[in-house]
Amino acid sequence: MKLSHLSLIACLFASGAALALSTDTQQPVYIDSDSQQLDMKSNRVTFIGDVKLKQGSINISADKLIVIRNPQNGKIEKIEGYGNLTTFSQLTDEGKTLYGEAKQLHYAMAEDELTMIEQAMLSQDDSQIRGNKIRYKISSQKLIADSQGSGRVSTVLQPQAAQQE
Repeated sequence: MKLSHLSLIACLFASGAALALSTDTQQPVYIDSDSQQLDMKSNRVTFIGDVKLKQGSINISADKLIVIRNPQNGKIEKIEGYGNLTTFSQLTDEGKTLYGEAKQLHYAMAEDELTMIEQAMLSQDDSQIRGNKIRYKISSQKLIADSQGSGRVSTVLQPQAAQQE
């Protein structure tokens, strides 16, 4: 397994700091789908069919979405998305869009960590990174991308001057 570790996402995206919109986690979560199934014992709600989630500037689209809540306080702990390509987007405090896609998406709310698995891609502006698995710690802007087997992690960095135009 080949591993690429970038301690600062700013190195990847070369456009300065890009903290996720700080008010997103304080917003209500809206979910639309073709159907939903609630399992009260496991505190899981499964949404199926053209699922759209919105929380502040966060948008997730998936074929299937599972929301896992904390049994004590009812807070959302995890959101898992599955699909041909599940997508994630979020605005930063600087007004830039962070966009990700993969066949599986795991968003741990308390840890503020997004994990994308299989055909994973994360981009901001015109810069992007692709690999089999990408883990992105949103608040601290730390990213780890790795490939599978003989695959490679692929990165495209756009010149600073081109981004400022």
